[in-house]
Amino acid sequence: MAARANWKGYLKLSLVSCAVALHPAVSTAQRVRFNILSKATGHRVRNEVVDSETGDPVPEEERVKGYRLDDGSYVALGDEDFDQVALESTHTLDIETFVPAAEIDPIYFDTPYFLVPDDDIAQEAYAVIRDAMAAEQVVGLARVVLYRRERIVLVAPRGRGLMVRALHYKTEVRDECAAFEAIDTMKVAPDMLDLAVHIVRSKAGHFETSTFEDRYDAALMALIRAKQEGRPPPPAPEPGPGNVISLMEALRRSVKAGAGAPAPAARAEAAGKAKRTKRARSPAERSVEGGADRTSTAKPTSTKASGKTARSSPRKRLKKAG
Repeated sequence: MAARANWKGYLKLSLVSCAVALHPAVSTAQRVRFNILSKATGHRVRNEVVDSETGDPVPEEERVKGYRLDDGSYVALGDEDFDQVALESTHTLDIETFVPAAEIDPIYFDTPYFLVPDDDIAQEAYAVIRDAMAAEQVVGLARVVLYRRERIVLVAPRGRGLMVRALHYKTEVRDECAAFEAIDTMKVAPDMLDLAVHIVRSKAGHFETSTFEDRYDAALMALIRAKQEGRPPPPAPEPGPGNVISLMEALRRSVKAGAGAPAPAARAEAAGKAKRTKRARSPAERSVEGGADRTSTAKPTSTKASGKTARSSPRKRLKKAG
């Protein structure tokens, strides 16, 4: 059963339009939720909206929104005031332009939605718009009013339907230079880079949502069940390793720790590779075997007289080995 629609209106492309409904694409309903209780009585605490000056309760029908001015006073706005700010995008999702999806930086992505036809008559026009975008491999950019705010949204074909992604405005996205300015610019040592690349490749896999779960929620439920049944709480996990004294040593230990545990992507190929000849050891593995005192200062092998080129760089050899 589809979730309740957040918005209903018309999807418009030039003179073509159709009735559509916007449904949330994600839900947090499965998360563990809590109520606030009184520690003394165990009774649930009730929140009540009261006047900040008189302390009297304010019923919902008497509540309005207020815009605070510099002098501390407010301009009050009721529902009838907001209705006067009606834009065309309040009821129409009008696609203004089409762009390649790769041009949109993911940092602008906000809430995702599913856009579906709202009646049988809308099916054909909906399919035409969807298939035209799929044929051109583009996504549409449109405007729509959601929760009394006009949003820029991305409209993209997704299987049999259309997905809508609300986008942040440029003014809402913070400058990355300000966030990253304290990061030093440095050239990573080649031997450290080889070890790190080896670790990355050993953990290579594919994005499978079934392999991820909310472990915090699972731990919360285990704690709740234990308290409900009068059992001691599950033991807390052992703390991880402390601060690393030697980055190189930490990299070497990571390579050793991962040597006996192939990544998910590699397991499927393990049977076929077993019959092949033993591969050459990578520079990262040789560095691990050499211990903490070995360094990667060996000179490159010179070209042999037979005309064969010198051996490839450590990073290229590592790629062949993996």
